[in-house]
Amino acid sequence: MTRRSCAIYATGIVCAHLLIVGIALLVAQVFQTMIHSRLKKEITLTETSRVFEAWKNPPPPVYMEYYFFNVTNPDVFLSGGKAVVKQIGPYTYREYRPRENVTFLENGTKLYALNPKTFVFVPEKSVGDPEVDMVTTVNIPFVAVMNQLNSYSFLLRTFVSMYMKSLGVDLFMNRAVHEVLWGFKDPLLAKIHAMKPDVDEYFGLMWKKNGTHEGEFVFHTGEKNYMDYGKIDSWNGMSKMSWWSSNQSNMINGTDGAVFHPLINRKEVLYIFAADLCRSIHLSYVKDVEVKGIQAYRFAPPMDVLMSPKENPTNEGFCVPAGDCLGTGVLKVSVCREGAPIVVSFPHFYQADPKYINAVEGLNPNKEEHETYLDLQPTTGVPIRACKRAQLNIILKRVQGFPRTRYLNETIFPIMFVNETATIDDESASQMKMLLLIVTLVSNFPVLIVGMGILLLLVLVVLFCRNRQKKNEVKRIDFTEAFHSFATAKDDTAYTQVSDKPEDPSQTAANQATRNGSYIAMSPVDAQKC
Repeated sequence: MTRRSCAIYATGIVCAHLLIVGIALLVAQVFQTMIHSRLKKEITLTETSRVFEAWKNPPPPVYMEYYFFNVTNPDVFLSGGKAVVKQIGPYTYREYRPRENVTFLENGTKLYALNPKTFVFVPEKSVGDPEVDMVTTVNIPFVAVMNQLNSYSFLLRTFVSMYMKSLGVDLFMNRAVHEVLWGFKDPLLAKIHAMKPDVDEYFGLMWKKNGTHEGEFVFHTGEKNYMDYGKIDSWNGMSKMSWWSSNQSNMINGTDGAVFHPLINRKEVLYIFAADLCRSIHLSYVKDVEVKGIQAYRFAPPMDVLMSPKENPTNEGFCVPAGDCLGTGVLKVSVCREGAPIVVSFPHFYQADPKYINAVEGLNPNKEEHETYLDLQPTTGVPIRACKRAQLNIILKRVQGFPRTRYLNETIFPIMFVNETATIDDESASQMKMLLLIVTLVSNFPVLIVGMGILLLLVLVVLFCRNRQKKNEVKRIDFTEAFHSFATAKDDTAYTQVSDKPEDPSQTAANQATRNGSYIAMSPVDAQKC
């Protein structure tokens, strides 16, 4: 066997083995299963896991952008006209949110933690100075007092209304942005505080929320089941809430939005518990996106999250009292926020009933600026970009005994909205891309084996064709040499002419050989005589 034939046979054997092994590994998904198993074990909230430290101290910077609706015609609105608002902002704050008092429970399967939040003003990302810029907005303490007195006698409401007027308190107030946001001593609340010390004399949308937490959380670590990674087990000692009117609405579902289980697919519905909304919301897949070179899935709340119970009966549980429902796109949260009739929505009433948008002039809802979404890396479940957008509103309506409300048309009035954003930092993005590269290479190792097998198959075909071509050339050379030898032999052969004359009997014996040659028609030139 020639060396070329040995090479062909060896290539064929290696090629066959690579293809068989590679296809078998692909069908069995051995490496993919191995990687997935490894991810399920590594991505847990345990002290030895790589993600634990990032969960305790999130590296990506979080920014809170506050936008206010400045009312330009409060007197017209109080006279029964349509309010005109103008958006001002953003006033941006850097948010720091480390996990504190972290304690493992139940053999490491659960985790107790507090999540205090601290805000620091960022002037370069803001439109102005919040301590200087003024805003005209609804006087929420005024509305809260009216709302609390709604069930009292007309005479008492009238007396309180006259007293509030003597204090110079009105339905609208003009205050610095910093005061509205972080608090000021309200003259009305100060009088109430003197009579009821448990009522705080200060008011602010974020009063006592700088440096404080939203409650005590117990999380699942994912040690038992990777699908439970980061899910909330209880909040403030409650495994479910009690203020909504159905069991489903009172459920505490999902994570706090900071982490999600690995190996997310596009068909999943993800849940987040929002403590500031007093409820869980779900998110559905929207599209594939790319953030800093990392492929991600975008999830966002679908239309049915805040849809009217008439269109989505599952939302009927958020009507409190039962049957007292608002329209699509808004949610009354005053059941868990005592005081004023507070309503939340997406900014500018995005995805809400047009009647709420048209009730106030100056609103312009759009998906790009007002949609809440999460961009998740599907392999690890890590959020690489997030935008949480929510708007605070208040219900304004006529209350007998308060003359300033006599011409009001019931309106869900916008106060402000917040845009909470976070994007993965460059260092974390580089680490993520390196991890995903390793995962991709290991997961696709069988594909590499099959690819090498196909490559060797092509080499085998080339070698086989060249070997066939070589054999044909050898045969052609042999045939040429044979033909050349035959031609040479032909040149050395003489032809004897066949005689037409009558045969001479006297020469019969002498010319016997010659006559024989004449019949044969060919005889050697140098033929020996017998």
